[in-house]
Amino acid sequence: MRKEPARWIRIIAPLILVVIWLGVSGVGGPTFGKISEVANNDQASYLPASAESTQVQSDLKKFFPSDTVPAIVVYARSAGVSAADTSWVADRISALQSVDGVGTVVGPIPSSDGQAFQVLVPVKSSAVATTVIGEVRTVAVDGVPSGLTSYVTGPAALIVDFAGGFSGIDGILLLVALLAVFVILLIVYRSPLLPILVLLTSTFALTGSILVVYWLAKADVITVTGQSQGILSILALGAATDYSLLLVARYREALTQHRTGWSAMRVAYRAALEPIAASAATVILGVLCLLLSGLNSNRGLGPVAAIGILFAMLAALTALPALLVLCGRAAFWPFRPKYVEPVDGAPAPVKTARLWVGVGRVISRRPRPVWIVSVLLLGAASLGLLQLQANGVPQTDLLLTQSDSVDGQRLLAKHFDAGSGSPVYIVADAGKADQVVSLATGTKNVSDAVLFTGATGAPGTPGAPVPPAKVVDGTVLIEATLGVEADSDAAQKVVTTLRDTLPAVDASAKVGGVTALALDTTDTATADLHVVIPAVLLVVLVVLMLLLRSILAPLLLIGTVVLSYAATLGISALVFNHLLHFPGADASVPLFGFVFLVALGVDYNIFLMTRVREESLKHGTRPGIIRGVQATGGVITAAGIVLAATFSALGVIPILFLVQLAFIVAFGVLLDTILVRTLLVPALSYDIGRRIWWPSKLGREGAESDRP
Repeated sequence: MRKEPARWIRIIAPLILVVIWLGVSGVGGPTFGKISEVANNDQASYLPASAESTQVQSDLKKFFPSDTVPAIVVYARSAGVSAADTSWVADRISALQSVDGVGTVVGPIPSSDGQAFQVLVPVKSSAVATTVIGEVRTVAVDGVPSGLTSYVTGPAALIVDFAGGFSGIDGILLLVALLAVFVILLIVYRSPLLPILVLLTSTFALTGSILVVYWLAKADVITVTGQSQGILSILALGAATDYSLLLVARYREALTQHRTGWSAMRVAYRAALEPIAASAATVILGVLCLLLSGLNSNRGLGPVAAIGILFAMLAALTALPALLVLCGRAAFWPFRPKYVEPVDGAPAPVKTARLWVGVGRVISRRPRPVWIVSVLLLGAASLGLLQLQANGVPQTDLLLTQSDSVDGQRLLAKHFDAGSGSPVYIVADAGKADQVVSLATGTKNVSDAVLFTGATGAPGTPGAPVPPAKVVDGTVLIEATLGVEADSDAAQKVVTTLRDTLPAVDASAKVGGVTALALDTTDTATADLHVVIPAVLLVVLVVLMLLLRSILAPLLLIGTVVLSYAATLGISALVFNHLLHFPGADASVPLFGFVFLVALGVDYNIFLMTRVREESLKHGTRPGIIRGVQATGGVITAAGIVLAATFSALGVIPILFLVQLAFIVAFGVLLDTILVRTLLVPALSYDIGRRIWWPSKLGREGAESDRP
């Protein structure tokens, strides 16, 4: 038996580690509230510079005197606006113009039905949009006549309200996630101290990762969005807790076979190091595949998520062992694991819960029916994929709570051209301007198309001379007003039609604007599925082959992961369409769901199969499978429930994308934990026997007994 170091070393060494992590947490903790300052939720910045809408966005800066985003104040009275209403709205123009951060206000522009006015309020991009829109909303309703409805809407207001949906990420999300994890750990361990130690470890991982992400984002090395900010918190907490559960399970097991906590931790650490490191490496490599995405926002999420997983691993392999060694058996109070004297030189057997003994018995007696029924169930659930609607959703449907901008957009569409305030921009050759305007005007769902003149102020009087078009570098800007809502499918078809037909008139013409940005984002996200998914599968497959020293086992495991993902997406589609009645899903939802489900689902494959291989080397493959299931069943189930709970916390943020991702990952993890890792993988492996390890030595004839 290896001699233990001196007592003072066993105390000072872990204390130093804990103090280091406390220092990291002390510096990183305050950064948690500041990460929103470096987050970028501007859709235009999501796309690469090569995207046509991004190029138009850059060209717009040459035509407009300042870079602005339009807000629209809409006033309406169902009985028809009165002369007093007209006078009052006109008086509001100077007040709106005086708001700091507002450009030249245009209006009031009356509706053709005589029931509404709209006022165009350009918000300078250099201004703090949240503050400006807040002041505009205050000014717009100050003293509004009774019965006159008023909303501030348009792209600028929608962006502000959308960003406001992320306001709970810094507080509510973290609180809900921590509370859920604490309750689950309390039930699992039945100990008041151990959950605190695990949560402290997770907090170390979160604060450390946020510190690094904040400074990288501030230095413009990576892009952070509200989505990646929320996902970072969930990933760091969930992954650190999962890794901690595995180490704690091994430590508790070792405490029954070793007298001191130090000796037990040495054995537990050696056993847990490989699966934890392999699991973290797999997830890190998997999320880094997002760097292949065409969307800047997705590429930014890759490093952000990888940093979260890296710190989760570091905290679980340094902070938690130190805390456990300092606490010893007291960490498990009041159910402290007792040391059991070895019998005939062999360590005492580890007690197995009745549930997992029963599961092992079912697998060993009926392996083929078990895995066949499991595959059929997953296959049936996968049929729901036929109903998946992941072609993007209107911006007004992204927020799941009431907002003035969404209500105002509906009111605007009722009284004006639905695309008012969010025109389709066409940058064309100045010599072909008339032909381009004519073609755009004749396009279905385009109500009007005019050359941009650069003139400011309210529209001129009828019959007045029209100012000449503004020409910049030999190009002109055409503003096409849509007759349909700018964030609708019909509007995107207009952009597609214009891009298809304009080259016949002007080969250099480019189409952009809010609608084009949304279309290009959806198209890029859809293309990402064909690039990122194969890359993730390849990375995971290689890691599993290296870890398990096998080819057949990893191929089968990848197959179960893909089947589990398809079943999850199928059930999710049914829930979204028929229970929650969502309007659809963002095109990035299937991609994000795949990356996280596959990368995180492999965690449980690794936890299970590394233990199965360990037991198979001692007892043979089939007995090793049963022993592996019995030894890891509890920890994998607990880890899955914890991870599902942490991802479910994303549902408190009223953003459609995050709510859908929360359901997909939470349901998928539970499906993986309860069915795939518990029944399908063990039963399939048991049915195949030692050949599962082909072509390694363990899979050859003459290896350890393969009999149960």
